[in-house]
Amino acid sequence: MKKIFLILAMSLVVFSCKNETKATEENVEDAKQEIAYASFGMEINDADALSADRMMEHYKGLKAGDTVDTKMKGTIIDVCSKKGCWMKLDMGNDQQVMVKFKDYGFFMPLNAEGDVVVNGKAFVTETSVDELRHYAEDAGKSKEEIAAITEPKFEYQFLADGVLLKQ
Repeated sequence: MKKIFLILAMSLVVFSCKNETKATEENVEDAKQEIAYASFGMEINDADALSADRMMEHYKGLKAGDTVDTKMKGTIIDVCSKKGCWMKLDMGNDQQVMVKFKDYGFFMPLNAEGDVVVNGKAFVTETSVDELRHYAEDAGKSKEEIAAITEPKFEYQFLADGVLLKQ
């Protein structure tokens, strides 16, 4: 009788361990499907982020002085080469958005590239010649390219409080 109970107890232990490993394997597969991001600034997630096309629709409806709190996706095309204090995102159709970081509270890696999700305030502004020249200098442009900047530029801008950089 004792042998039957011992065999029954050992069988239960063996079968219960096998079920746990299957559950663990499934959880690992689920975790692998999530996108890995490096986070900068405020902690955010990629849920409800607007696509570049959808965000450009919002920008086109803005006037100088208007702001929109939002979260959007974009692709990095340029980062400040001095300390990572700004970046430019490609929004498709030859449209760009200049992204700065709230209160200079964080910076992007100088070699940052690829897709990002940014959270913060979208707005439009006219950027002065002096500021455009400053950005060109930060980006490592030549003196001739900097001197060629002679007119202010109407720009789409974004003040980010959090950024996710896809790894």
